[in-house]
Amino acid sequence: MSEDELLFDDAADQVVDLGNTIADANPEADIWAIADGLIAGAVHFWLYAHQPDEHADAEEMDGLMTANQRIEALMSLFRDSAIDSEYLHSPHDLDAGRA
Repeated sequence: MSEDELLFDDAADQVVDLGNTIADANPEADIWAIADGLIAGAVHFWLYAHQPDEHADAEEMDGLMTANQRIEALMSLFRDSAIDSEYLHSPHDLDAGRA
């Protein structure tokens, strides 16, 4: 596993741990509010990290040089992460099959 893959996994694990820590410390809290706050913080950090500057490598920043391109890249990342999640499907989904 590459260094970037290890950092990715570590960051994702730490966000889950942070959400659990906040939920445990606030047992009456709405976990949706906690989850939405975690996403908002992650989005802000991602946008900060991916903004082009005068030293941006054109190849590295390909597809990220406009705000709309960054939103599309971010939405693709969200979609891929959701599809890969074990929590995407629920037996309570309206479109869940019943046998």
